[in-house]
Amino acid sequence: MPTSTLVRVRKDVRALASPRDAEFLMRFFKTRPGQYGEGDKFLGIRVPQLRQLARTHQSLAHEQVIQLLHSSWHEERLLALILLVEAYKRADASRRSVIHAAYLDNTEYINNWDLVDASAEHIVGPHVGVGKFAVLDRLAVSASLWERRIAIVAPFYWIRRGEFRPTVHVAKLLVDDPHDLIHKAVGWMLREVGKRDQDTEEAFLRSRHGTMPRTMLRYAIERFPEKRRLEYLHGDV
Repeated sequence: MPTSTLVRVRKDVRALASPRDAEFLMRFFKTRPGQYGEGDKFLGIRVPQLRQLARTHQSLAHEQVIQLLHSSWHEERLLALILLVEAYKRADASRRSVIHAAYLDNTEYINNWDLVDASAEHIVGPHVGVGKFAVLDRLAVSASLWERRIAIVAPFYWIRRGEFRPTVHVAKLLVDDPHDLIHKAVGWMLREVGKRDQDTEEAFLRSRHGTMPRTMLRYAIERFPEKRRLEYLHGDV
């Protein structure tokens, strides 16, 4: 397979563009003034198509992947992140550290929830040591909404491996966050903990369910048995 180039990647991306889908995606990702995705631009390409492109262009050089991540087009940034995740999976420890560092150096371009959710657990998560949360602490107190979301989504890597301390640690930092997208993300991650260990999730919720944002609580208890879910919603725990 010939080595991919940025020019070829962008040509292939443009060939898949759909103005109709772009209009839908701009609404879906809240790109109007004052919304969280204000000013973002879409070509109108669905995720499965981007994943297929990533398989075709996995030989794209790291430096050009980072250039692609700097694109003003949402789909090109997502494609770059998919390429980084796949490169990370194939890399040795030294190369993984390079990809991890490049990711953290470019968080300003990882600027919507789908971009975070497709990448944070795979590239940031493995570099979080249990009990060593410095990177998560820095991200969790960031002024950037997207860095805060990276902080709570990255420990999904550990949830999948039965280790919940990183998630609980970040959830404590973000439990009073003002943004709805963080409420949803924290609730989602707590729910994932609870699917594997409900006692751990409830230990977090027991002293906080009355004051935590309602959306966060609803997401967290979504899979609880109905009786237990209603007890939390009604404050009868």
